[in-house]
Amino acid sequence: MIALVTGGAGFIGSHLVDRLLADGHEVRVLDDFSTGHEENLADHPGLTVTRGTIADYGTVASLMTNVNWVFHEAAVASVQKTVEDPLGTQKVNYQGTLNILEAARENRVKRVVFAASAAAYGDDPQLPKREELLPTPLSPYAVDKLASEHACQVYAKLYGVETVCLRYFNVYGPRQDPSSPYSGVISIFVDRVSQGIEPVIFGDGGQTRDFVYVADVVEANLKAATTPQPPPHSINIATENPTDLKTLLKTICRIKGVEFKPAYQPERPGDIRHSYAMITAARKYLGWAPEVELEDGLRRLIASLV
Repeated sequence: MIALVTGGAGFIGSHLVDRLLADGHEVRVLDDFSTGHEENLADHPGLTVTRGTIADYGTVASLMTNVNWVFHEAAVASVQKTVEDPLGTQKVNYQGTLNILEAARENRVKRVVFAASAAAYGDDPQLPKREELLPTPLSPYAVDKLASEHACQVYAKLYGVETVCLRYFNVYGPRQDPSSPYSGVISIFVDRVSQGIEPVIFGDGGQTRDFVYVADVVEANLKAATTPQPPPHSINIATENPTDLKTLLKTICRIKGVEFKPAYQPERPGDIRHSYAMITAARKYLGWAPEVELEDGLRRLIASLV
């Protein structure tokens, strides 16, 4: 098979590229390298890398010839950046998705797998998060991701382009850049503990999140590409196991063999207190469930930094 991975030099995208190459597929990567890194990509005869943006339809269309699967990971992932520049960032986050879908339609691509986001749920207090909950996006980023989900569904119904939307929760693992202003809390905690810098917990540390290891997310993408029939709606990719931030940091400190000594700062306005998801639909439609327990995933992440 020939696969196009947008954002393929990024955190999740590069792991997906590795897996596709290992499985014997030909892979094309499209990345503007605004946050992706060349060192994330192996030198492989089955890999072609194009530096460019999904905001340019011509670039996207030029890479879609004979493609079987598209894994659409590229996005401006900084919520703050979308707040500051909603018109500029939607050219990537929403218009870019339309470019992908239209080029896929024109080239009769078998299936498009879209990296959607748990941000669609906003601050709805109902737990666990289920796909049938009414979305309540709170940022231009979440609006663009949700609009992209709807675009995927429209292209499926109107044009017959098979699409699968995966709502990622808190993905973590190797290659997640801790210096990024929107990096996951796990990579930030691990980086600070590794450097002997006091990690910061905002609020009392009782906030919970659903952390899912990157290899499990990659597996979900592959199952989404190969399942005989696309699911009828978006699918949560999570673990069903909430972990509070204080427990998370204590676990990291124990693995590293250092004392648990965080600095506490006031809770940040707008932070969601609790978030975790049901994955009944992922089991039903994709035959997917996570395999990597949190402590095992943390050990793998920490080992990759040595």
